[in-house]
Amino acid sequence: MIKNLARTFGALSLALVPLLSSPAAHAAVPVAEVTTLADAVGLVQVTEEDRTGYTRSKFKHWNSGDDSSDGCNTRAEVLIAEAVVAPAVGAGCKLTGGTWVSYYDGQEVTSAGSLDIDHMVPLAEAWDSGASAWTAARREAYANDQGADVSLVAVTARTNRSKSDQDPADWMPPSPEAQCRYVGEWVATKLRWDLTADDRELQALKVYAEGPCEDTIVRYTPAV
Repeated sequence: MIKNLARTFGALSLALVPLLSSPAAHAAVPVAEVTTLADAVGLVQVTEEDRTGYTRSKFKHWNSGDDSSDGCNTRAEVLIAEAVVAPAVGAGCKLTGGTWVSYYDGQEVTSAGSLDIDHMVPLAEAWDSGASAWTAARREAYANDQGADVSLVAVTARTNRSKSDQDPADWMPPSPEAQCRYVGEWVATKLRWDLTADDRELQALKVYAEGPCEDTIVRYTPAV
């Protein structure tokens, strides 16, 4: 519930970033960036995509999550964070009960097993867009990123598998009400991880940024 509220209000308001007293400490902490969708799209670098060498196993997931002492992996932690009605957490982090809303299609879900945790920018797309040059540790951090609310999202398995590894030039959420949010979160993830876009992808993003989604605000913090 907390994570859902953060997402909702984060898209509508600007965050205040506290000033740090130490200049050295300030330089070491990434600052949250807030901008319009059009300006955010303009910050994404354009390159050709190259999937040479990609395998899903090069992105280790799911790992032990943000809290290695809770017995839950990243998938389970995201499910717990995104539940609108909290599930019971049993031995071995078995989740029972709970309610979720899959924003891609607006469906209410009452079984954790019916949900996938979608990487906002799919692993294959990330590889194409710069992750092929990363270390294994950075790819693991990307695949398990809970440092930004938009990086991982609990959605119906049907919509996640329909999306597969496609970018917004080829796939958008079936719910029209979700599309501006989706484009904003896609661009935020690309900027957070300094990922590039190809020409078709960038043109698709511009169509939304200059049209129906021109009022969308993008907030991101560069990954360290």
